[in-house]
Amino acid sequence: MKFSEISKEQWEELSPYLDTCLLPVTGMDTSVKPYEATEWLEQLRDIMDLIEIPFKGRVVTYPAWHYHSSRDQLTKELNEWCAAAKAGGFRYVIVVTANKELTLECSAVDLFFGPGTGGELPLQAEVSSAIRALWSGQATGTS
Repeated sequence: MKFSEISKEQWEELSPYLDTCLLPVTGMDTSVKPYEATEWLEQLRDIMDLIEIPFKGRVVTYPAWHYHSSRDQLTKELNEWCAAAKAGGFRYVIVVTANKELTLECSAVDLFFGPGTGGELPLQAEVSSAIRALWSGQATGTS
């Protein structure tokens, strides 16, 4: 479910069921060319589909975080944002990226999915398994 599909009135009713926030992070810096941005956004969409489609009704997708000026600053701000999302009512935060070189160490992120070093997408079964493990309290952190 997209953030824009939830009204203020609906949030009170739905929030007990919508306990997981999905935050897309493109991870682009100033060196990204237009064709690369297109490729990354398409890949980001494909990774998000692995979560949004099978887990609709429990996951709320927020707007994508596209640009950063430094990896350290992105990590700091992302950790703060995710902690605030949890303080605001989400129990879990899942971050997805299209940037195969983006790795983040954020304590407030419960799961992190992105392409492999060769650019391959994570497998649907692996994503589903990791999310189910998170919800059952057996998560390992990132994929």
